[in-house]
Amino acid sequence: MALLVFQHVEYEAPAELGSILQNDGHRLRIIELYNGGIIPADLDDVDGVVSMGGPMNVDQAADYPWIEHELNYLKRAHGANKPIVGICLGAQMIATALGGQVQDMEKPEVGWQPLTLAYAGTVDTLYLGVPWNTVPFHLHGQEITGLPPGGTLLASSAMCRHQAFKVGLRTYGFQYHFECNESQIDRFARDGMVEQAGATADEIVESVSEHYDSYRRLGDRLAHNIAAYLFSIKRPLGVRG
Repeated sequence: MALLVFQHVEYEAPAELGSILQNDGHRLRIIELYNGGIIPADLDDVDGVVSMGGPMNVDQAADYPWIEHELNYLKRAHGANKPIVGICLGAQMIATALGGQVQDMEKPEVGWQPLTLAYAGTVDTLYLGVPWNTVPFHLHGQEITGLPPGGTLLASSAMCRHQAFKVGLRTYGFQYHFECNESQIDRFARDGMVEQAGATADEIVESVSEHYDSYRRLGDRLAHNIAAYLFSIKRPLGVRG
């Protein structure tokens, strides 16, 4: 499949998710919006869409004009029943595009924080082989406070209720990061939100050795499921029993 990837900043590439998608035979067309990339005018030769993270917020269209264009594109892709995945900012973009709400958090959620699947997540195909309780990586100062009409909650954390959701059968948003490699996490450790959350860069970096192996193994499982079941024309997405 030909997948369109919206990359909002240089250091938030699709990373391990991108590698797994490519290894599964998908062709990635990365639009570097931070580098003047242009959002296509139509959905021609686009079988699915991935929207990555970034330090900007969905309400900063005055500073980042591409935000409005991407919101419109995501809405059109969803309406055309194209499979869509959004991560962090990408999840907030999906929620906003489809009628949900995104607001500032009282305190950013950063680092390795526990995640629990909602019932719908425990029976969703994309979480096949993923435990109900995991510890992924977080870095966000805004959150989705209201799902779009028809949205289904898949996972939550203590600080953020809408950590994962879907709208319909083929549009998924993940507020947390499951795609990162170690160099990305090192870069995230220097983000200003880390200090706002009461943590330090050293704490984040030192915690990698404790969490990364499990994080990457479970993140790869989710990425493989996305590659095999969501972005697939041969194996339709369904609910596992």
